[in-house]
Amino acid sequence: MRVRPQASAHSSAAARRLALEALHRIDDGAYANLVTPALLERSRLTSRDRNFVTAIAYGATRMRRALDHLVDRHVLRPTDDEVRRVLRLGAFELAYLRTPAHAAVSQAVSLAPDRARGFTNAVLRKVAADVATGITWPDPATELSYPDWVVEALTESLGEKDALAALRKMDEPAEATERDDGYTQDLASQWVVEEVGALPGERILDLCAAPGGKATLLAEVGAVVTASDVSVRRSQLVTQNAQRLGAPLAGVVAADGRAAPFRPRTFDRVLVDAPCSGLGVLRRRPDARWRVQPSDVEDLARLQRSLLDAGADLVRPGGVLVYSVCTLTEAETIGVDLPHLEALPPPSHPWEPWGRGARLLPQTSDTDGMFLLRLRASEDASAQARRRSSTRPRRRSAARGQR
Repeated sequence: MRVRPQASAHSSAAARRLALEALHRIDDGAYANLVTPALLERSRLTSRDRNFVTAIAYGATRMRRALDHLVDRHVLRPTDDEVRRVLRLGAFELAYLRTPAHAAVSQAVSLAPDRARGFTNAVLRKVAADVATGITWPDPATELSYPDWVVEALTESLGEKDALAALRKMDEPAEATERDDGYTQDLASQWVVEEVGALPGERILDLCAAPGGKATLLAEVGAVVTASDVSVRRSQLVTQNAQRLGAPLAGVVAADGRAAPFRPRTFDRVLVDAPCSGLGVLRRRPDARWRVQPSDVEDLARLQRSLLDAGADLVRPGGVLVYSVCTLTEAETIGVDLPHLEALPPPSHPWEPWGRGARLLPQTSDTDGMFLLRLRASEDASAQARRRSSTRPRRRSAARGQR
């Protein structure tokens, strides 16, 4: 993990207190990428200190398992959550920011409750000594701070070398990438849109569109873009983003993509950017590695296959169906396919061929991890789609025209 900025001397205590409050909220179930900016918005911290808060709050969340290993070597009794958060924050500064030991320890002690200040001081001084002499890790999952199953799943999917390199890269904070229109969107997502290949005047459907980043980028080329999402609230977010960016969407529809209210074979291109485990974007979501569960992967793979099948119903003969997910598990990537459809050639570097599709690895492209599959709808496939569509139940939807 690369070194992050230090807090300025006059307000470092305030910055650390705010970071500690963020950790408390995250422990209570808040999302790190939502609660931390909200707390900062209400603060009077300088820009430098805001960056410091984000670095230590996200970092201590991301590296939770590794930090607990460093601390637990010197703890003989259980610690309550309040003290544990202080120890994690101090250990993060010592191990990953390389804050001078006297400063990191004294600041952490000042955050601890009175009853635990001596304990906090003793433990963190021992952690500082370990950092100075070199840390011994029991296994890669502890060192890189992931649940065992995440390391095992990506190792099985990518091989040990690529998996560990990807996981190590996702321990680093992600740099924000801003489009020309001011929308923040990782390059991997922008490259997916490029590979959809939309042309001016073509009818495009973004089947799982929220929050609207890909749909609005598709509209920039002059395509007639319809955006759909299962959530009414998130569909409204698509509308808001499109209005803010001045992206002329043909419409925004709130509907289950597995039974979307569109006529079969009416779109030139359909993008299925499906819900996934998100194991390719862990550097952007510090707490996600602790939320997703092994059972989620197979559940999501079943949903993804259903969405891809539904998307195939909606593509005209000769049209293009694009499937993408920001994860790297085999079950959700090369395991989701429609073998009866022709796969288009994989895109060029930095994409790497994988199965019938292509992938982006964080360590090689310095982007989110991403998988892409492009399929060509044939006449025969369209006939099959008509037969499937005639037997599939349709659900009501709420549609809003985009002006």
